[in-house]
Amino acid sequence: MAIAQNSLGTDGRLRVVVDQVRPEIDGGRFPIKRVIGDSVIVEAAVFADGHDQISCRLLHRHRSENTWHVSPMVALGNDLWRGDFRVTQLGKYLYSVEGWVDHFKSWRGDLVKRKAAGQDLGIDLVVGAEMIRDVVPRAAVDDAAQLQRWADQISQRGAGDFAVVLALGEELAAVVDRYPDRRFASRYDKELSVVVDREKARFSTWYELFPRSCAAEPGRHGTFEDCAAWLPYIASMGFDVVYLPPIHPIGRAYRKGKNNSVTCQPEDVGSPWAIGSEEGGHSATHPQLGSLAEFRGLVLKAQDLGLEVALDIAFQCSPDHPYAEEHPEWFRKRPDGSIQYAENPPKKYQDIYPLDFETNQWRELWEELKSVLDFWIAQGVRIFRVDNPHTKAFAFWEWVIAEVKEEYPDVLFLAEAFTRPHLVYCLSKLGFSQSYTYFTWRNTKDELTAYFRELTGTELREHFRPNLWPNTPDILSEFLQLGGRPAFMIRLILAATLGGNYGVYGPAFELGENLPKEAGSEEYLNSEKYEIKHWDRDSPQSLKALITRINEIRRNNRALQSDGSLHFHDTDNPSLICYSKATADRTCIVIVVVNLDAFHTQTGWVNLDLEALGLKAEHAFQAHDLLSGGRFLWQGSRNYVELTPGSLPAHVLRVRKWLRTDMDFDYYV
Repeated sequence: MAIAQNSLGTDGRLRVVVDQVRPEIDGGRFPIKRVIGDSVIVEAAVFADGHDQISCRLLHRHRSENTWHVSPMVALGNDLWRGDFRVTQLGKYLYSVEGWVDHFKSWRGDLVKRKAAGQDLGIDLVVGAEMIRDVVPRAAVDDAAQLQRWADQISQRGAGDFAVVLALGEELAAVVDRYPDRRFASRYDKELSVVVDREKARFSTWYELFPRSCAAEPGRHGTFEDCAAWLPYIASMGFDVVYLPPIHPIGRAYRKGKNNSVTCQPEDVGSPWAIGSEEGGHSATHPQLGSLAEFRGLVLKAQDLGLEVALDIAFQCSPDHPYAEEHPEWFRKRPDGSIQYAENPPKKYQDIYPLDFETNQWRELWEELKSVLDFWIAQGVRIFRVDNPHTKAFAFWEWVIAEVKEEYPDVLFLAEAFTRPHLVYCLSKLGFSQSYTYFTWRNTKDELTAYFRELTGTELREHFRPNLWPNTPDILSEFLQLGGRPAFMIRLILAATLGGNYGVYGPAFELGENLPKEAGSEEYLNSEKYEIKHWDRDSPQSLKALITRINEIRRNNRALQSDGSLHFHDTDNPSLICYSKATADRTCIVIVVVNLDAFHTQTGWVNLDLEALGLKAEHAFQAHDLLSGGRFLWQGSRNYVELTPGSLPAHVLRVRKWLRTDMDFDYYV
């Protein structure tokens, strides 16, 4: 809050208070997030003592600029003000709010009241003329001359009603407003910040793929070239990010066998997350995958197809990693002097050495880890999926992300943080562009509604960008295990329409892989994390056609490309969930209704919030189902639906508003 303090160091003539500036994260400690082209809407409480009127303005600039840009703020009532500015460059913007007592505005307001009361206005007009003359030295030449003429006319004896009309004229007010007296302006005591990312931070469609499982024939270890051969298939389904698990050499010491067995057979390939061997560490590629040059070729081919390669960053080491020998001080020691392997009691991960972020050599460790990111950026990678970031020091992430984005503001970081909520949200504040969520375990209408209202209807919307995954190599949810093919369709449609960012672990997802390791487990049976798989992409059970269609719908409907407009609508059946998204101008409105029951047809009535949709009860509108192609004529808030999980468990409805009837033709937009 900006307020004059009773001290010799502060000008006691500053009468305006600037308070409650929003958005502001943790008192300005952390930035909000936007993407290029967004508007930043800022609100503040701005007021002064007494009855004088005030004016205020929004200050903003890109961090690379030295001077502030100014946007006006408008009064909302009750001392609240609002303004906005548009962000057009990557990087960081700063913003603040400034307010001042506007004596001319106060004078005009009082003049209106005195005129209405029939009072004599002679002295008031002289006072106003002097105020106008005070503006002259600040004004441009032409405006200064005009202001002087107006002042003379207003103060002229006998001007009467003409002077009053002139004094209250909008033209005069507009010119005076261009040259405000801000000598005693109060500015908010913080400069708040906005991190601006590229569009893909808000709207992206991910496909996770193990390169070693890409070989054309069963049993052979795949290569980068084999992986490149999969890219047209991935692009054809409408994905724009292909995410690769770690591509580095895999350790042999304590290597895990199939199904996470502690006993490893000679042919077992191990987990890609057990990084490092005599062939190298985090800046090397697995020899069987191919060379760095071949990896760069994969990145380039992906770009030609409209895909970006996202790389997994897992800052942990196998016992064979070069760091273990070259920098043993970066690891914790056991009493016998050996390096402590990872544990999550009672589970033990003997094939993983966690790094010690409390080491006395933490600066050297931080610089080395940053060099890993720099290395892969030099190979053409601009998106990183970060494994378990919540198990590394928060201060490190804040530093390294800021350092990387200082030089490469287009780089994006996805936090794989399936952990406690405060940790998840803290990582977002520290700089992660996107984050995994609890969507995987939210299945009922009440669970989904409450969770997404939290994500989009609270302060979280200013910095937390959810990325929704129905499955991952680590997580096969109970809903997918039990619900069969309809469950995969339901979770796909939910993820793709609730979130601007979503992803699937494929081809396990489109092929409906749903066998758990054992009852009650979320681990896959014969998990790809520990063995090479061979996938039949041409299986008749594949959801490729549905995935392709839903991704096409996302690309063609801007309302689905962000999360801020998400709005839930009531239904009379707990197995039916209804929500909508719309662009700010409502030229694109999409209503989604999903049957959450993977086993039974569900029917019921949706009760639309027509005001939220910009629709009128008396006007019919066309609800065009973008999934099935069906067209329904709806009117009013209450409309009937029937959804069968075995065929198509959802409607994705594009609203086409009725304009007029001309002869026998209905027109919709």
